[in-house]
Amino acid sequence: MNAQPSAVAATPPPPLAVLAGLDGSAPVTRVSLAYIAQRIDIHLRFGNQAHTIRLDRSRRVAVFLPGAVFCRILWQANDYGTVRWQLMVMQTCTSLDAAQRIPGVLPGARLLLDAEGESAVRAVLERIDAIEALGIAPVAVSPAYWRTLGNRLSACLPLPAYTAERHAAWLAGRSLA
Repeated sequence: MNAQPSAVAATPPPPLAVLAGLDGSAPVTRVSLAYIAQRIDIHLRFGNQAHTIRLDRSRRVAVFLPGAVFCRILWQANDYGTVRWQLMVMQTCTSLDAAQRIPGVLPGARLLLDAEGESAVRAVLERIDAIEALGIAPVAVSPAYWRTLGNRLSACLPLPAYTAERHAAWLAGRSLA
């Protein structure tokens, strides 16, 4: 008898299952990114992606594990100049969490901050730069700070600074939970 190897045993695992030893049961969040010179630029400002899938020269997909915090910046232009600035800070969810539907983010994420317009985006970028100047990774910042920043932006109130003391309090509270 000719014993042939099983086709099932020979098939490699799906690419996402290979990530961090996953068995494919953990949900991942996929974020579409694109760059077309002088037209559109959708990129990540910060975030610890588990994997990046390159689709072609101008498009790629960043894959995040549950609980990851990331910042996506969208810039669009037409023949007459910039038409849209958007900055979003999001947190990925598990399949049990409530998530918002956000274009380009599948299956969705928890929206922590949404800044629209050049002045709002620049103000948030300044806050991110100040956080990095303190030696704190923006992904480690308290989600409550991002929500507060977004609320202050919408209410046109002064934006709070993220201090080392505030970060230490966040880390202490998280370790108690």
